[in-house]
Amino acid sequence: STTSTSSATACDDYLWNGTTYTASGSYTYSTTNSNGCDSTATLNLTINPSTTSTSSVTACDDYSWNGTVYTSTGSYTYSTTNSNGCDSTATLNLTINPSTTSSSTVTACDDYLWNGTTYSASGTYTYSTTNSNGCDSTATLNLTINPSTTSSSTVTACDDYLWNGTTYTASGTYTYSTLNSNGCDSTATLV
Repeated sequence: STTSTSSATACDDYLWNGTTYTASGSYTYSTTNSNGCDSTATLNLTINPSTTSTSSVTACDDYSWNGTVYTSTGSYTYSTTNSNGCDSTATLNLTINPSTTSSSTVTACDDYLWNGTTYSASGTYTYSTTNSNGCDSTATLNLTINPSTTSSSTVTACDDYLWNGTTYTASGTYTYSTLNSNGCDSTATLV
């Protein structure tokens, strides 16, 4: 009679003498040898499992995972080998939310209140916060400030004085309000 012993290491399963084995263990196979006597083979088998993992991530604009930068929502896989040398497959369920930007152009007289700050000079201003997805939101204001104007004149006249369409017959201080060429307040004072 004959006997033989062999050892094998495999990932997930192992086919031996017509049988697929999925667990580590010691297995025997009996048959007859070429002389018609018993032949017993023993297999010392180690089965190492493949591994899988899944993670879900929400990110703003892009996400770096296993050396690749992703900019779109989707399901992505990464395949490598685990510590046993078997397949390792990781799945990433990714949600990408965009940052937002906006721009507005405003012309105002003297000053302008924007997002809690009063601006009195022309310029470009930015305001940063987070949007409804928790990502960056940047607003840009292109602001032109036009000044209101004032003027004062002192006049001495006999009997009466015609000023801006009104005739004055008494001494005093008078004002006339209109809009200047920029559309802002213009106040003239007459003494």
